[in-house]
Amino acid sequence: MTPGESGVSWPRAVSSALALCLSAAPVALCGVIALSLAVAVLPVATAWLVKHLLDHLTGTVPSWQEVSALAGGLVVAGLLSAVEPHASRYAQAELGRRSSLAAQDRLYRAVNRISGLAPFESPAFLDRLRMAEQAGLATPGQLTMAALTLLRNCVTCIGFVASIMVISAPLTAIVLFAAGPAFLGELRLARARVGALVTTTGMQRREWFYASLLGDPQAAKEVRLFGIGDHLRTRMLGERAAINVLQRRLDRRTVAVQGGLGLLSATVAGLALGWAIWLTTSGGMTIGELSMVLAALAAVRGSLDSLAFGVAACVQHVTIFRHYQGVVGASGDRPGAKASAGTGAGHAVPGLRRGIELRDVWFRYSEDHPWALRGVTLTIPYGASVGIVGANGAGKSTLVKLLCRFYDPTRGSILWDGVDLRDLPVADLRQRISAIFQDFMRYDMTAAENIALGDMTADKATIEWAAELAGVHGVLTELPQGYDSLLGRSFGTDDGVNLSGGQWQRVAVARALVRERRDLIILDEPTSGLDAAAEHEIHAGLRRHRGDRTSLLVSHRLGTIRTADIVVVLDDGQIVERGDHDWLMAADGAYARLFRMQAEGYLPTATVDAR
Repeated sequence: MTPGESGVSWPRAVSSALALCLSAAPVALCGVIALSLAVAVLPVATAWLVKHLLDHLTGTVPSWQEVSALAGGLVVAGLLSAVEPHASRYAQAELGRRSSLAAQDRLYRAVNRISGLAPFESPAFLDRLRMAEQAGLATPGQLTMAALTLLRNCVTCIGFVASIMVISAPLTAIVLFAAGPAFLGELRLARARVGALVTTTGMQRREWFYASLLGDPQAAKEVRLFGIGDHLRTRMLGERAAINVLQRRLDRRTVAVQGGLGLLSATVAGLALGWAIWLTTSGGMTIGELSMVLAALAAVRGSLDSLAFGVAACVQHVTIFRHYQGVVGASGDRPGAKASAGTGAGHAVPGLRRGIELRDVWFRYSEDHPWALRGVTLTIPYGASVGIVGANGAGKSTLVKLLCRFYDPTRGSILWDGVDLRDLPVADLRQRISAIFQDFMRYDMTAAENIALGDMTADKATIEWAAELAGVHGVLTELPQGYDSLLGRSFGTDDGVNLSGGQWQRVAVARALVRERRDLIILDEPTSGLDAAAEHEIHAGLRRHRGDRTSLLVSHRLGTIRTADIVVVLDDGQIVERGDHDWLMAADGAYARLFRMQAEGYLPTATVDAR
């Protein structure tokens, strides 16, 4: 099942929820089932005890022994009724806690199995994931409870209907007719509620997006400088207003259906009650049987109403659970459009010895997108440094994503020492790669943890070595708690330290460098936020660190890649030039023009004019 599918049937959804709850909390689930059955049978048993007690009391010669036994039974039933709600609440709460924890574990295990980026760039999948995160974690327990509630109400309803059938078949038909229309109306409302839930999910995500921008410290500068706060607020309120319109429409429909059908049911029930009283006064029914009819009228109507609400709840929970199951049941190793070409488990990933080869690689993100890469053929020799340059949108970042196997080529192939990447285990492949991305992450963790995330086996000495090489060791040692200082303030603590953009980038570089002994190092704009002196320092350290490792450097600043063994110029997804710096300058092509254009920015005006 792919992340976009949702075909989970009712029986499968309920059975999956029950199986999850059984594995997570078997004792609590058995307790809830036992208590649900007891609650279902108790009203019917109580009604029969009351019937026989009244019939004995109104008889000619009451049997006090039987009366005492019936009264004792009522006392026991009353005690059970008093204890049951507290026991049920505890069992249900325990079931909810344990099943939610198990559901959370399964959800994020499944998310971690998704090795590519395509699902996370799909609005439909993000909506599904948001629903799974917000409500899906509690849904297995809720769906199980809703199913048990349906079972309980069915048992109670059947018990009372069978009891009235013993007394009077016509009254049974009237009792069912009194509650039937409301039940059918609630079923239709349930479908409408689910439809509204699905429709408003996207609106709620957009509302949250605008609201998050209004309170995001990173966005605060532009929001205030450009004066777009009111614009974002208007959009946020617009989404909320649209949600309110749908919910108001549903509420009005609910009032009309429940009010009208409730009035009809009450009228029919009143007529049935009048008829039962007339039968009693005319000798056609005993006082005990009248009490049974009164109890049945209330219980059957209440049970059918509860059944309707239960079905509505089940419909809603199943819909949400389908989103949860759609994520949990998604095949994890399907990162790209041609993922079906291989499972990614055919060969062990060898250490790179010959190099990486791209053979006629074409790629686009979907059939509706233009080609990001067009027939790229390139060899990255073992131990060589390759620089990739080009304008925005030329395909540089896409090439990096394919090498990391976040996507697979739409056409063509990428070979690692002659083996197609699609035939290699994704996790093992990535263990042989280190990278810093242009859109690097800032983790609200300690400085040491921020760096160690690159290699969780790294010791303190290795972490400090990587920080030293990235030029951030001195900054981190001077923090209040040194490497144990918390970076960032998202957790609402005053102990968090805010670094500058360049310092954060150095931490990200250290995180990539701490992954020692990797075969391929990818540096995607690793110094974009640094000044010229810091950039020179970082690249000098990287050249020393690289040794005989294969490296790929992506940069807009051509001065940073002039020492690369091979420079590749991309334009509109195609390679238009390749060679070393000197050769490309002599060729006087696109690279030479770009290099001179950037170099002129550092020359005196008179020198530029003289040229």
